[in-house]
Amino acid sequence: MFRFNIRVYGILINEHKQLLVSDELIRGKQYTKFPGGGLEFGEGTRDCLQREFMEEMNLKVSVSDHIYTTDYFQLSAFNTDHQIISIYYFVKPLEPISVRLSDKAFDFDEQQMKIYNQQNEIETFRFIDWDIVNEDCVTLPIDKIIVRHLKETL
Repeated sequence: MFRFNIRVYGILINEHKQLLVSDELIRGKQYTKFPGGGLEFGEGTRDCLQREFMEEMNLKVSVSDHIYTTDYFQLSAFNTDHQIISIYYFVKPLEPISVRLSDKAFDFDEQQMKIYNQQNEIETFRFIDWDIVNEDCVTLPIDKIIVRHLKETL
């Protein structure tokens, strides 16, 4: 059955002009993407994003300006019966980031690998210096559009 899958993502640029990304290992494949996730029934897009940051990073954020909503057909990378609609907002942390941040891509620690062995899915976070941010820094097609847009407008 064909379904829509609505995803909401946050663009966080820190005071050092660095862009936050999530490195994820899902069913043996590596993805670098923006923090966020799926909209649940009964919640608004901004509420979804606040919930996702709490779930993924234990981080309270304020959601500000809308950046982009997918305006073309995009199949899900994970389920070809789903059409993805992605919505992007700028976010700002309301408190210091307390989760482990890495300097390297896909730098999972021993505890994370134990979780992966149980759930087949893990993530870690890192900042990328704005000067080296480009489309190749992210994996998903829609995220590449966002990077291009951000680099043109900021």
